[in-house]
Amino acid sequence: MDPISAVSEELAEIEGQINDLFRALSNGFQKLEKIKDANRQSRQLEELTDKMRDCKSLIKDFDKEVKSLETVNDANTNRMLNDRRQSMVKELNSYVALKKKYSSNLASNNKRVDLFDGPAEEHMEENVLLASNMSNQELMDKGNSMMDETDQAIERGKKIVQETINVGTDTSAALKAQTEQMSRVVNELDSIHFSLKKASKLVKEIGRQVATDKCIMAFLFLIVIGIIAIIIVKIVNPNNKDILPGLAPPAMNRRLLWNHY
Repeated sequence: MDPISAVSEELAEIEGQINDLFRALSNGFQKLEKIKDANRQSRQLEELTDKMRDCKSLIKDFDKEVKSLETVNDANTNRMLNDRRQSMVKELNSYVALKKKYSSNLASNNKRVDLFDGPAEEHMEENVLLASNMSNQELMDKGNSMMDETDQAIERGKKIVQETINVGTDTSAALKAQTEQMSRVVNELDSIHFSLKKASKLVKEIGRQVATDKCIMAFLFLIVIGIIAIIIVKIVNPNNKDILPGLAPPAMNRRLLWNHY
């Protein structure tokens, strides 16, 4: 458990907010080094200045809370809290120095407001002197801490890249499967289209055959009707030779042949 959390939850919350601002300042100054345009540098520096102002206010709140707990805490706890406050001040002063460095390079911007004015600036100047008294071990510890944070950020970046690659692989596999499925659907549609064309041709042929058969049946029907009509007429009027010239009733023919002999 964090020792500050064991002392006071409010102190731990303030410390967390200050650490978040320190990370934002570190990333902001790294970004500032890559910016070449003067206007963009000025805007970036103003954003960092606002963050430093917020950080300064939080450090004051931290100091007030530490002082209010001095009578409650033991000597070791008070020493630990004061050391932590001093460490925060030193880290903030390092960003103040960077801010002044970039401000000198942007001296043409006369409207920019300095972060620490009047008595507050004098107080922070004293803290800058305290920062200059940091031991080599403290500087090394601070450098190691920043390197650890950078390593963690790199690891998080690697995880994000790996997750992106995995998502891309899954998406590619899904697209490939969908493409194959679409290809099968297209092939099936081609087969269905071919079958429909073949069926349409067969239906047309059957239709033509049916039409021909109907014509033949109609012709045969007319012939049968004609034969039936002739038979009826011959039965009704057997002596009528105009129906089929050259044909005579069989009885009459036999009678003529008998008379001849």
